Amino acid sequence: MRFDDDEKIEIQDVSSDGKSDIAGRVRVNIVNDPDAPLEENEFTVMLELTGAGFSKARPGLDLVMVLDVSPSMLDDDKFEKMKIATKFVIKKLCPIDRLSIVTFAADAERLFRLSVLTKESQKKFEDQVQALGVRPSTNIIAGLEMGVRVLNERSVTSKRVAAIVLMSDGNHNAAGDPSKFEVKNYPVYTFGFGADHDPKVLNAIARNSLGGTFSEVGDPDNLSLAFSQCVAGPLTVVAEDLTLTITEDESTIKEVSAGIYTKPEDIEDGSVTISFGDLYDKEIRNVTVYLRLPPLTSERGSNVLDIEYTYRVGGKLFPANPLSVPINRTRKYVKREIENLTVEKTRIWTAQMITKAIEEAENNNLEEAKKKLNDAQTLLYKVDFANPLIEMLKVEIQHLLRLLKTEQTYKMQGRSFAFSSETSHNRQRYATRGDAGVRLYSTPRMDKYREEAKLFDENPNNPLPTADEDEKEELAADPLGPIVGALSYHIQTAIRSLMAIDNILNKSR
Repeated sequence: MRFDDDEKIEIQDVSSDGKSDIAGRVRVNIVNDPDAPLEENEFTVMLELTGAGFSKARPGLDLVMVLDVSPSMLDDDKFEKMKIATKFVIKKLCPIDRLSIVTFAADAERLFRLSVLTKESQKKFEDQVQALGVRPSTNIIAGLEMGVRVLNERSVTSKRVAAIVLMSDGNHNAAGDPSKFEVKNYPVYTFGFGADHDPKVLNAIARNSLGGTFSEVGDPDNLSLAFSQCVAGPLTVVAEDLTLTITEDESTIKEVSAGIYTKPEDIEDGSVTISFGDLYDKEIRNVTVYLRLPPLTSERGSNVLDIEYTYRVGGKLFPANPLSVPINRTRKYVKREIENLTVEKTRIWTAQMITKAIEEAENNNLEEAKKKLNDAQTLLYKVDFANPLIEMLKVEIQHLLRLLKTEQTYKMQGRSFAFSSETSHNRQRYATRGDAGVRLYSTPRMDKYREEAKLFDENPNNPLPTADEDEKEELAADPLGPIVGALSYHIQTAIRSLMAIDNILNKSR
C-alpha cells in the first residue's frame, strides 16, 4: 500500500514575489579581535547565525508522530501521559498543518493518513488517540519505516516543512538494528520515556537524521513538557536548507567547529561548506573558525575570511550578500579577551568532555568519566565574568556528576541525561534533559509552550491557543517583528557598501 493519499491542502505562498520579503531571515554576527600582530599567529573568528524575526506566513508543517504502544506503556500511567502529550500537539496545529499518527509494537500501523488539522479533524485525532490500546513487542524499525514512508510518499511537498516525532519506553526486540537507521531528509526527534528505554539507540536515530535530537523523559509527568517544546521548533521555521560557506583569504583555515555539522575532512582547498537544515525563530548556530595568519613586514589592513550563506523560504533560494572579516595587522598588538569567544570556546570544550565522559562510562570507567567532568567544571569556574550560558553549563556538569556516583545511577538515569546533553550540544538545538532545568538552546516559543504544557497537564480540557494564535499574540507585542530582520539586513548591506567605497578612496589617495 502506498501512502500518497495525503489530504490535499492549498499551497501557501510564504515567500512572496521579491527577495526583499525573505531577506534577513538569518542574521549573521561576526565576533573576533579587530587586531592581530604582524608575526605569524593563531586567530579565531566566531560566526553567530540567528533565526531572525518571525513571519506572518510560516510554512505548513507535515508532522508524523510515531508512538510506542507496547504493553510496558501501561506501567506508571505512561500510556495516559502519552495520550495527553499527543493531544497537546494536536491542539497546537493549524489548518495549514497536517498530521499523521503511526503506532508500533510487533509491527506498525498508520492510524490516520496525513490529514489537515481543522476543528473537525482535530476532534477525530483526539478520539483516536484516546482509544489507543497496547499490542505486544517493540519494533522501533517498523515504526520508523512507516513514519518515513508517510512523508516520502505524500503527493504534496511544495513549500512545506516536515518532521517525525518518535517516542519509546523500551528496547527494540525485533530483527535489525534501529541505531543504523538513517533518515536523511527530515529531523527525527526521539523521546526516551521511563526508566527502561534505550538512550543509546534513540540518540543514534536522532543523530542519523537531518537535525533531530534525543530528549530524556524519565518522569512520565514530564512528557507533555518535552513534546510541547519539541513541536515549538518546526512550528517556527524561518529559514530552510541553511548553508554556510567560509573561505580563507589572507589566512589558513586550521579547524572549524560547528558541532555535528562539520568534520575535519570538510576543509577542502581552503574552503568549508556547512549544511544546517532548518533554522527556527530565535535559534542560534555558532561556527568557530580557527585560523593561522601569515607573518607580515608592515602594518596594514587584512581580510582573513570570506563568508557566503544561502537559505530557502517557501522553495525560493535566497543568496545573501557575501561578507568578509577585515582586521588590522599591527606592531603594537595588545591581546584582549573577547567574552563571547571565551564563552563559546568554553562551551565547545565542555561538550567535548561530556562526550569523552560518556565513552568512559560506557566502558564502565566511572572514575575516568568523573575526571573528565571535573576537568570541565574546573574550566567553567575559571571564567571570571558573569555569563548565563556558563552558569547553565555548570548546572549541567554538576547534574551529570551526581548521576555518575554509581554504576546503577548511571545506567538508570545518567546515560539518558548524558546522551541528551551530547545531542543538544552537537546540534546546538534544545533537547529535554529530564527535569534538570537545563535550558540551553531553548527559544522563546519553546519557553512559552513549556508553561502552557504545565497547565494543560493539570486540565487537558482547558482551551489551548493554536500556533497561529500564538503568532498573532507575538505580532501584537512586537508589530515590527516581521520586518526587523530584513531591515537590519539591508542597513548592514548599505553600511558595508559605504565602507568598501571608503577603502577604495583611501587607497587611491
